[in-house]
Amino acid sequence: MKGMIRILLVFCIFGTLVFGMSAQDTEISLLQWSHFVPRYDEWFDAYAAEWGAENGIGVTVDHVNFTELFSTLAAEIDAGDGHSIVEVLFSPASFIDGLHDLRDINEAAAEMYGERASTCEAASYLPVTDTWYAFAHGYVPDPGDYDIALWTEAGYPNGPRTYDDLLEGGRAIYETAGIPVGIGMSPELDSRMATRAAIWSFGGSIQDENENVVLNSDETIAAVKYLAQLQNEAMTDEVFGWTAASNNQGLIAGELSYILNSNSAYRSLQKIDAAAAANIGFTPALEGPAGAYASSHVWQIYVIPNYVEGAELAAAKQFILDHTASYSDATYHSELYNFPCYASAVPELDGWLEADPWGSEPPNKFEVLKTVNDWSVHLGFPGVTNPAVSQVFAESIIPNMVAQVALGEMNAEDAVAQAHERIEEIFNEWRARGLVGGGE
Repeated sequence: MKGMIRILLVFCIFGTLVFGMSAQDTEISLLQWSHFVPRYDEWFDAYAAEWGAENGIGVTVDHVNFTELFSTLAAEIDAGDGHSIVEVLFSPASFIDGLHDLRDINEAAAEMYGERASTCEAASYLPVTDTWYAFAHGYVPDPGDYDIALWTEAGYPNGPRTYDDLLEGGRAIYETAGIPVGIGMSPELDSRMATRAAIWSFGGSIQDENENVVLNSDETIAAVKYLAQLQNEAMTDEVFGWTAASNNQGLIAGELSYILNSNSAYRSLQKIDAAAAANIGFTPALEGPAGAYASSHVWQIYVIPNYVEGAELAAAKQFILDHTASYSDATYHSELYNFPCYASAVPELDGWLEADPWGSEPPNKFEVLKTVNDWSVHLGFPGVTNPAVSQVFAESIIPNMVAQVALGEMNAEDAVAQAHERIEEIFNEWRARGLVGGGE
């Protein structure tokens, strides 16, 4: 029945692609990242080729490092020519003027699968313009990853569950075993995520629910002071020069007691040393004075640039909907890295979290992720993920602010005030373009 509904919806939206042009005359191309899990790319490339053969449409897929996605998208939009579909890992709201409104396929998917995860809606919809500028098909949880033996020895057999636990237990482990906590404070992806998680959990945020900048608050200052203390008492100075791979590498090498990351480091370790992987546990977002919040680690987001037209556009939209219909395969072959934006598209997920199909010990290692929608939020929380939020993220303003305090270069009050001022400038620039609300 689901398949029939999909076929009918696709037919109603796209008809026979474009009147007078057959599918056999059509080609589409995709650009997406080289997935962390090589098995996923193997599955996806075969899926795309099979889909093309079944639909009589030529399909090509190009993979690049995730750091190249936005620069390539920008260049192709400027040139007015390029890939039919581009997959990015963070909200592309700042590119909204160069992208097709994908309201039709977002509404079709909602009709087919029901409610989507709120973090996915936030990464693809801009309320101020009422535009679905993207289609988010997946997201990646960002739990805590911890060394079970070290934390058990410190008195936390289930790992840290609060920020107080992280400081007290992490400091004890560092003092006795010489193994630090691994929360980055450099201008890179994982540092941006970890510092935001702490600020939210202490009650601070970049903006409020009405898109007004509120970073400069007692709550944010308290979070920054906490992170500086954590670095000074339970970490090394290496965190100031980390790349996105550094915390993964440290956990795999047994040189870090706790990191905030997806399941990526664990999956790598699982292939290298099964016994060492069994010693890695996962926690939900750590609880602070205001609750427990962590951003999704990344999102899988499709966009279609405005230069795509006619039969190519219709075929691209059909591909996106059909890919969503195959999301059980996508989640499985990503080794549970890709969580579905539409939960009903992967009815097997809870069972896989209870008994990992990829051989975890114990089998229910990922069961903690059943609660992910209780604590996983988006970059603009508690407002919307707008172009200003995306720019703040890209400029690494938040981890740089924290690093200044941890290094003793500024006090927390001045560092937060300075960051607030820069963020206000960014919001005002985008608000003047009509792409950010608030301002009252």
